[in-house]
Amino acid sequence: SRSDDFTVAMETVTAWAWGPLSFLTFLALLRHHPTRYVLQLLVSLGQLYGDVLYFATEARAGWSHSDPRPLYFWGYFVGLNGVWVLVPVALLADACRHLAAAQRAIDRPRHKAH
Repeated sequence: SRSDDFTVAMETVTAWAWGPLSFLTFLALLRHHPTRYVLQLLVSLGQLYGDVLYFATEARAGWSHSDPRPLYFWGYFVGLNGVWVLVPVALLADACRHLAAAQRAIDRPRHKAH
């Protein structure tokens, strides 16, 4: 079915792109590499995009892959999968804050020494 094709394609991107990029981001953060927040932004945005597509695909399918019982739906499906939304949002905000601070420092007028 189309949703299975979507899942396979999405997980292929996750395995071949986001997985290795996440590892590089981890190394960059450990080593305080200058690209660490750019990588954090990219990985977080990619994860968030995948999450939106996942939930949107499920919504369009009428939540057919989810148990309709409230405890399962809200606790497991929404709650536990929601962590995969909240963490990238927090990391995205953190990366934006650091990148904006760096840009402000660069944009600050420099005084010439006389």
